[in-house]
Amino acid sequence: MAWQELFGTTIGQLSLFTIAFVVIMAIFFVIYFSKKMDEDARNAKKD
Repeated sequence: MAWQELFGTTIGQLSLFTIAFVVIMAIFFVIYFSKKMDEDARNAKKD
């Protein structure tokens, strides 16, 4: 029943989209900030 509501209704599909968007955004931020922290650490060693 829950799966039917999640995939079958407009609100369920919007909820699924929102959940997926937040997960993808979290993954992006982890990768982005990890790269920036590594870059900052490399720059700090140069100075």
